[in-house]
Amino acid sequence: MLFSSVTFLVYFLPIAILVYYMVPSRFKNAVILVESLFFYSWGEPVYILLMITSIIFNYISGLAISKLQSSKKFTKNVLFFNVFVNLALLGFFKYADFTIDNINAIFGTQFSTLELPLPIGISFYTFQAMSYIIDLDRGKVRVQKNLVNFAVYISMFPQLIAGPIVRFKTVEEQLNTRVHSFEMFGNGVVRFTFGLAKKVIIANNMGQIWTAINGKELSDLSIMNVWLLAFSFALQIYFDFSGYSDMAIGLGKMFGFTFDENFNYPYMSKSITEFWRRWHISLGTWFKEYLYIPLGGNKKGEMRQIFNILVVWSLTGLWHGASWNFAIWGMYFGIFLVLEKMFILKGMSKLSNYLPLVSKVLSRLYTLVAVVISWLIFSITDTNRLIAMLKILLCGYGFNSESTIKLLDKSDIYLLSSNALILIVAIVAATGLPTAVYVKFVKNREENGAKQMKVYEIIAVLVLFFISFAFVVSSTYNPFLYFRF
Repeated sequence: MLFSSVTFLVYFLPIAILVYYMVPSRFKNAVILVESLFFYSWGEPVYILLMITSIIFNYISGLAISKLQSSKKFTKNVLFFNVFVNLALLGFFKYADFTIDNINAIFGTQFSTLELPLPIGISFYTFQAMSYIIDLDRGKVRVQKNLVNFAVYISMFPQLIAGPIVRFKTVEEQLNTRVHSFEMFGNGVVRFTFGLAKKVIIANNMGQIWTAINGKELSDLSIMNVWLLAFSFALQIYFDFSGYSDMAIGLGKMFGFTFDENFNYPYMSKSITEFWRRWHISLGTWFKEYLYIPLGGNKKGEMRQIFNILVVWSLTGLWHGASWNFAIWGMYFGIFLVLEKMFILKGMSKLSNYLPLVSKVLSRLYTLVAVVISWLIFSITDTNRLIAMLKILLCGYGFNSESTIKLLDKSDIYLLSSNALILIVAIVAATGLPTAVYVKFVKNREENGAKQMKVYEIIAVLVLFFISFAFVVSSTYNPFLYFRF
């Protein structure tokens, strides 16, 4: 069940909110747990058993670590076993067929693949569960003895499918007691509406451009085609995923929870290093806290740091999917981060001392181009097709030097002209300018003593919601890119 679906918007969400607010406070967690399990079981009922197993296993692991804190050896064994089981389950469901395919390709064997559908959100709730156990072992959080509260933390439907990855310490107190108010609920509705609009108005339209170009034969592609393909996907995945995060944060507020931000206008970054501080913040934080720093981070010399960066980013790539293009995508960013550490950032810093404006423009341009190219790697799972497209993109020719590719064709002009308005809207929205204007407006209103939304603000949000809902109802194209992760 997607947030951007009629089923969710018309049936599930209104009923979920109504029931949640009808019951006394002591039953609210039980209600949201039942709602979350129902939400999860809607698409794949069989995997609700896997979800419940994960909840119980991690709950018992937490109790065991808490009970025997005096024995560090025992708690470390529990921690190791817990992480092993969590990763084994994730690896089995997500990477079994990928592993079998590669064994068959390398050794010429003919092992049958399992063809298991990927449990929705398994990468997210597995990482959440492990972060709780690791933080508990480190003494950063208290054990959650209430099974219902713990189950809510793992399965909460607002952020279950695609994050943000919520660390237990973020919601530890909120699980026990949280504030509900008209103001918080209203802010949640506004945030959800903005996210829905980003998803169904902008992301889906960008996705249709990508689909139209990607459906072409390689011989029919122009250089502009491939650049537009990569650029449209860059916008699609940003508005798709950040829109989902906005909806998740908004839903959290409606139910009294406050989640951390997951995006901060990443396409305005001046380096790849900065980009990954702004993009999917919860995932980057997770890998930093639970893998990069334990490996030694930057504390054991430059060569060890380079090794740590490459390991982390190889795994970050594979976290996104069981395909070689994701591994290449992760290594691509890992190499850029190493190059920035060693050369690029130092060079940009020196240039900014003499030509600050030039340095600012060049750094943003370099980052944007590097990131856009990365999305081509991310989006094309066929390795041969990916290599051919990269040749067209960067060199202007196909599989061999004799097959010259044209720079521009009529389809490019048609795609650009017919989608000019939505492209402009997407580009402006990606800069954060509309949000900055809105925040400034709200700040001025509050400084003038008006805490509540004005009538015309409410009307504007309602209009945006109904426009977005019209897109939901009328469009047959409504994918969600991170749904499979």
